[in-house]
Amino acid sequence: MQILQQRSFWERNLLKGSRLCANNHRRGTTKTMTSPTKDGTVVVGNPDTLEKKKAAIKFAGPSKLQVIADFDATLTKYWVNGSRGHSSHNLLQQGNPEYNLKRQKLYDHYHPLEFSPTIPIEEKAKLMEEWWERTHALLVEGGLTYDDITSSVANSAVAFREGVIELFELLEKKDVPVLVFSAGLADIIEEVLRQKLHRSFKNVKVVSNRMVFDENGKLVAFKGKTIHVLNKNEHALDMAAPVHDHLGDAHGLNNDTSSVKNRTNVLLLGDHIGDLGMSDGLDYENRITVGFLNDNIESSFDDYRKAFDVVFLNDAPMWGVVELVSRL
Repeated sequence: MQILQQRSFWERNLLKGSRLCANNHRRGTTKTMTSPTKDGTVVVGNPDTLEKKKAAIKFAGPSKLQVIADFDATLTKYWVNGSRGHSSHNLLQQGNPEYNLKRQKLYDHYHPLEFSPTIPIEEKAKLMEEWWERTHALLVEGGLTYDDITSSVANSAVAFREGVIELFELLEKKDVPVLVFSAGLADIIEEVLRQKLHRSFKNVKVVSNRMVFDENGKLVAFKGKTIHVLNKNEHALDMAAPVHDHLGDAHGLNNDTSSVKNRTNVLLLGDHIGDLGMSDGLDYENRITVGFLNDNIESSFDDYRKAFDVVFLNDAPMWGVVELVSRL
């Protein structure tokens, strides 16, 4: 019932948007569809372009489609119970509090550098890799265990957007793979999926940094190359491991990346303009980009409207994306 209600909202909004675009066109202004939804506002910068992309993707069929999604503040809510929700990075609490403080000091040093406008991208990429590797070393040195991860997730303020389960179910039914890209930790994301969704999906892959534990559940190393905020894209697919491999689903998507790379139509979901780079390395034919603008809306609105095909404002639910996928 909830999906049907949101569909009627989407349909009414598209009609309103069409009239708004026509009026703007007559006035010589930018063709932008801006319509209220139940939980916020949906913005389409160029409705004609979006419709052409939707038609092309629908014509090619589900076998040519893949979904690439960021995790934090995209699949999960930005606000949880009136406060900023935890990310997969900051929810982790080690058994040794001293190492939580050490990781926080690294954050305080490197985080401003991540957003510095004066540092060249090549230098910034090296700094981000340095930050990630130093943080990973502290997790190993501090004796992190899988029990620490389990308890951290259980005590965290993390919640999925309404409609995420239904979106995954719809994509699984259509046999459309979902690649969840994150510069965080795959083991934490999978534990969040386990505890918060209470099920696995055979078509979902987590592309993130993966831990290696010994027989006692103690972290001893990290697997493969480091994935950080500036290399989180399809070049990192070799690190991907299906969620179901760790959740006991024996009938999941395999690790053959060629089948994913042959899917040349993309639906990309993110909450930062930088997330558009998640499809780098993929020779796609059509790409629909959906951005979630959760905060600082006035200052970021124009940039998001120009960068994404569709923008949902105010920490919106996932129902609009469910409706979009149902039409592809």
